[in-house]
Order: sequence, then structure tokens, then C-alpha cells
Amino acid sequence: MAPETGGAAAVLARYPRAVTAADGRPVKLRLMTRDDSEAVLAFANSLDEDALLYLRVNITEPGVVERWAEYIEAGRTHTVLAVDGDSVAGEGSLLHNRTTWTRHLGEIRVQVAPSQRRRGLARLLAEEVEWIAHSLDLRMLTARMTLDQVAAQSVFRRLGFQREAVLWDYVMTADGKTRNLLVATKRL
Repeated sequence: MAPETGGAAAVLARYPRAVTAADGRPVKLRLMTRDDSEAVLAFANSLDEDALLYLRVNITEPGVVERWAEYIEAGRTHTVLAVDGDSVAGEGSLLHNRTTWTRHLGEIRVQVAPSQRRRGLARLLAEEVEWIAHSLDLRMLTARMTLDQVAAQSVFRRLGFQREAVLWDYVMTADGKTRNLLVATKRL
């Protein structure tokens, strides 16, 4: 229990902080709190339909963002926001549950606003989530994406993730079409 407490303290101590994106522009990284709900909803509503299609839950719904905040407060999720000015430019989340048989695993999720893409924010957020996973003594990260998410696959491959499995017809879109799900992992 002690390393986890120390890990959580290290995570809290790391944020907020200013960094420079790959395009040379500054961005602020900070941990999401319940107070960010409105900004996160505005961010979610800026995502294009295609990006929303791949999320397990609809983060444009206030109730979903409320549950997200509850998971953060319970320590089951750690979300780093990339903030540009007053707007959320992207988010990276680490999902994990300390009480299950997969307590050594974390799942990484990253989303970047369309207007903020091609700045290196996805990579920056993914690296932050990996840092948090290390701090919490997790042993492996998983990432899920569909086979047609080529840019996401490229980011995770450059970060050292390897393809573990493809689950055929595993994802169903809002219009009832199925897509293949790629599961990638990285041992820490």
C-alpha cells in the first residue's frame, strides 16, 4: 500500500506544469477534477463524429462526465488535460482498478480536439499517462483502437506498444456497422 500512496503523491506533485508541444507552442498539463466538467463537455462537443464513434461511452453527456469525475475521485482513473489558453485541447486517461485480478494493468485512452491535432499532443499525453502508470507501479498498459485508426496505431507503435490481438467485428458503430478492434500492450 505504501508505494501506491507515494505514487499518488508523486502524481499530484507533478501537475500542473507547462510544456512545449512538438509545434513549439506552449501547453499546460494538469489533472482533471470535477470542476473541469464544463470545459471537458465543451472539448467533447468539439470532437468530430468519427472520434466520438470510437469512445466506449458518450462523453458529450453530462452524466457520463459526472461518472468520469467520480472515477477520478475514487482513484480508478487519472486524467491529464492538455490546456491551450482556456480550452481543453486534449485528454489522456489511465484507467485501472486496484481491487481486481488485473490490478497490475492500466488502460490508456487519448483524445485530441480536431483543431489541436498534428501538434504532438497525443504523444505528449500518452507519455504522461505512461509516467503515471510507472508511478503507480503498474506493470502493463493496454490500448484499444479500431484497425482503421491508423494515426492512433502509429502513435502507440512509436511509444513501444505491440499488437496483441485483433477482435473481429468487436465494435459496433451508432449506425450498426461493425469494426475490428486492435488490442496493443506495453510492458512497463
